[in-house]
Amino acid sequence: MPKAAATAPPRLDPQAIAEYHAHVYYDPRKTRDRAERLRERVAVEFPQARLGRWHDALVGPHPRSMYQIAFPAGMLAAFLPWLMLNRDGLTVLLHPETGDDYRDHTAHAAWLGGALKLRLAAFKNAS
Repeated sequence: MPKAAATAPPRLDPQAIAEYHAHVYYDPRKTRDRAERLRERVAVEFPQARLGRWHDALVGPHPRSMYQIAFPAGMLAAFLPWLMLNRDGLTVLLHPETGDDYRDHTAHAAWLGGALKLRLAAFKNAS
């Protein structure tokens, strides 16, 4: 008997990614000063990046305090190596914006520093 053909996942076009998000995690009592320095440096080095609000309280799927850096896809090649070398020991989640928040934060994500366990139930509650 012939084997049933496996269904391959759909191919996604990286050219469709207009933007990326980097979530910078910190501890409000222990590492906020490092997060502030990183934020200031990003603002100077990459003025086209949009710096999000500080979230000392947990928000969405994020298991620690964080702020977001949103940046255009064309900036990835310069920003990612810079962030790798200048994150000062902070953990960063980097993901594309494809319109699928769950997959963007999981299957499509990359971590700088140790990966954190996201609060994925937050996606089930989003409408």
